[in-house]
Amino acid sequence: MAARRSLTALTGVVMLGLVVTACEDHALGTIELRTERESVEVLSDPSVKGCHRFREGVVHVNNQTLNDIILYTTPDCTEPKGAESVYLPTETSDEAVRSTGLWRSFTVVH
Repeated sequence: MAARRSLTALTGVVMLGLVVTACEDHALGTIELRTERESVEVLSDPSVKGCHRFREGVVHVNNQTLNDIILYTTPDCTEPKGAESVYLPTETSDEAVRSTGLWRSFTVVH
């Protein structure tokens, strides 16, 4: 009986490890976007790797993932001279202001 419990516990630990490892490549949750034309888009479980380009300029972002994100006004996740990115923690939202321009891309903080 003790061997069976040990095997069950070991199996549970291995499964948990596989789930955690699989989730490392994605920010679990959603990012809700509102574009300049008032259309709403939802991105689910975005990859934590690389730059993510928005289809069009975004005026509002609601970060409902388990990771923080960084918003950029450029399509390639770079900061042009004199401009700044916006750090958006998990479970928060932000609106673009006219002086900085629309958001064009984002990266996930990992």
